[in-house]
Amino acid sequence: MLPANNIAFKEWAAICEALGAGRQALIIRKGGIHEGRDGFRVAHGEFWLFPTYVHEASTGLEPDGEPFLAQAEATRPAAGTLQLAHYAVVTDVFEVHDERRLAQLAGQHVWSPQTIGERFHYRRPGLYVLGVRAFVCRPVHIVPDSPHFTGCRSWVDLPDALSTTSLDPVLSDKEFERQRDRLRAALGRELGFA
Repeated sequence: MLPANNIAFKEWAAICEALGAGRQALIIRKGGIHEGRDGFRVAHGEFWLFPTYVHEASTGLEPDGEPFLAQAEATRPAAGTLQLAHYAVVTDVFEVHDERRLAQLAGQHVWSPQTIGERFHYRRPGLYVLGVRAFVCRPVHIVPDSPHFTGCRSWVDLPDALSTTSLDPVLSDKEFERQRDRLRAALGRELGFA
């Protein structure tokens, strides 16, 4: 793990909470409209989770994901600030072009089937699934919000590299490997990342 990192990854705040609680150990990504013609790429192997509140709604989540949305709203930072409380290290990358394979991930994440389907079919069929090991940061990093962070894109460069020395893994090694094995069993061979 890097000693400090200035890369953040935008994700629904509820999903950040689910990752931070150990409810899931994967991220499903299509990419934002500002990702260019080639779409999303796994450009970084580790990053801060940057909670977003724009697109999420309880209808986009499974019923057991709604408490994570409530938690995200209850702990939402004051206007003009961001709270970076979670960090992720990518362990596996899958590019999925068969929508039926995504159904095998049921129970491993809190997105609704409708949300997964909409993401899969947006522009051209396919999604990336990232296996990630999540860590919690105590105390959380507070960062001033900036117009530099706006836009529908996955990756954000923070103005400063934030220390990773106060991170604790969300899951034990054994539980993380159990979740990782389930992901690999569902999706097969991984791609790796650039």
